[in-house]
Order: sequence, then C-alpha cells, then structure tokens
Amino acid sequence: MQKRTDKMKYLIENEVLELKHRPGMGAWTYHIEVPNTKQIKGKWGDVKVSGFIDGYKIESMNLAPVKNGDRMLSINGAIRTAIQKQGGEMLNVTLWLLTPTDKLNELQIREALREAAVLSRFELLSADKQLQMLNNIVSLSSDNLQIKAIVKLINQLSEK
Repeated sequence: MQKRTDKMKYLIENEVLELKHRPGMGAWTYHIEVPNTKQIKGKWGDVKVSGFIDGYKIESMNLAPVKNGDRMLSINGAIRTAIQKQGGEMLNVTLWLLTPTDKLNELQIREALREAAVLSRFELLSADKQLQMLNNIVSLSSDNLQIKAIVKLINQLSEK
C-alpha cells in the first residue's frame, strides 16, 4: 500500500463503503459516495483522487459533484472485475486528493519572456497593456492553456 507523504491529503483511509448500483445513471450506475466531500469546491474534472479499492490501485479519477451531497466516484467494469464485487457489496476504500498543478504566476511568465529574449519588448508596452496580458494568462484554467498563451505572446513579441 502507498505510504502517506506530505503532498497527500487523505479523504478517507480504510473506510468501508457500499458499492451502490443505480441503473440508468450511465458511468455512475456503479459508484461509491465519498463521505465528507460535499464542501470540496470545483466542477467536473477539477477534483481528482487516487487510492485503493479493496487493494486495487486507482489513479487520477474524477470525483463527480452531486448537488447538495457528497461527491461520487464511478466504479467501472474493470475495477468491479478486478475486485470481484457487485452492487450492494461493501468495499474497503482509501482515497487521497490529488493536488492540482499550480498555475503560473506573473514572475514565472516574465522569466519565460526573459528566456525567450522578448522581455525588453514586453516592457516597452504600457503598464496597463502588460497587466492586461499577464492577467489574461494567469486567469486561464490550466497550466497547459497558460503555456499556449505564453508561446503565442512570445511569438507576437518576436515579430515586432
């Protein structure tokens, strides 16, 4: 079993949960309700967990938000086959919350511009324009989108 590290935040550890079966719920026909997760903020895809279900390792799975309830974790056919469990049976579950990748900050963006030899051109722009561009990049929802925006900015500044 995985040892706890400082970067892991356990949601549940060795808890016994029921494998729920609700026909007609698509990917969530078989699921577990993860206790004490109602307060976790984030839309679908924002909250990921890894852990063990009856000793079967799961990695980077989404917790689905439930209106006014604890989040759900889909237990797909591959998992059910591996643990040999059906709806209504009890599972031993350990889950930890995965820490999202930190988004880039203004200093990191400026460093990328410096490394690309375009920081001096960026600094020739008005302070308002610089701030607008930095805020646009920082506000993007993922580091992947931020990186694409930085590359685009570098290309724009290189053309001038």
